[in-house]
Amino acid sequence: MKRLVDVTKISHEEWLKYRKMGITGTDVGSIVGMNPYKSALQVFLDKTTEDMECFDNESMRQGRDLEQYVCERFSEKTGKKVRRVNAICVNDDYPFMLADFDRVIVGERAGLECKTVSAYSSDKWKNGAIPLHYQLQIQHYLAVSGYDAWYIAALIFGKEFIVHKIERDEELIQNLITIEKRFWEQNVLTGVMPDPDGSKTADEVLAKYFPKKEGVSVLLPQYMEMQLRRREELVSLIGKLETEKKVIEQGVKKYLGESEATEAENENFFVRWKNVETSRVDVEKLRKEAPDVYECFKKTIYSKRLTIKSAA
Repeated sequence: MKRLVDVTKISHEEWLKYRKMGITGTDVGSIVGMNPYKSALQVFLDKTTEDMECFDNESMRQGRDLEQYVCERFSEKTGKKVRRVNAICVNDDYPFMLADFDRVIVGERAGLECKTVSAYSSDKWKNGAIPLHYQLQIQHYLAVSGYDAWYIAALIFGKEFIVHKIERDEELIQNLITIEKRFWEQNVLTGVMPDPDGSKTADEVLAKYFPKKEGVSVLLPQYMEMQLRRREELVSLIGKLETEKKVIEQGVKKYLGESEATEAENENFFVRWKNVETSRVDVEKLRKEAPDVYECFKKTIYSKRLTIKSAA
């Protein structure tokens, strides 16, 4: 393991730039399709463009602010001392594998990953479980560091404090190295976008990566012919399923209406059918009656719309 850069001597923007130089622990789950919050396409976009991933929210802020507290609770619970590395580290043999460790354990070939978890996500940690993308993150750290084990400490707000020890899994590490190496060499370095995964974030990345512009018409390849035929089958099936779903919902509404009730429940289900009042701006009326106000506040948003029609 080598130290790529001392993070105490660089700005946050420089830190983000260094993370573009390889695959980090938080990228791994996305690359293998196991991160519910981020797709491989997002990782590809981050590594191949000048854009800085500066997204932040209250949950992320609290995670950073409480990291030291989680470390202190870990030491209190286990009796182990921890220290900062203050560096982005890199694997000796695979320079595209980067890691920014929360802490390492003093006197052990082990590290510590700190997590803060919403009470709404506590079910993902039940009965000794650890979310899979976190397990992959830790095995990535073990690959970079060469250490034997890693601890994960999770503060579940208002409920409990969990500590798990994850042993080095050599077979999994070798598989991760293969996957990361392929992604880095065949996608990032060549600029070849990985296949979409059907997620909402994949749509967002595709729209951003291929901006608004006029293009030419091209011939659809043969493999896409089969995919589009399958899409037609799925559209038909989804339509039938949506109709069946509507019939069930309308039956519930009919039952409640005839019962003169707004709610019903049994040991398995709860249903409610009641009036909901919402207020919206009548854009057409505003445009006609106050065109100056409309022009002042209107915003043009560019997007791409995919249209698919059968020739039959």
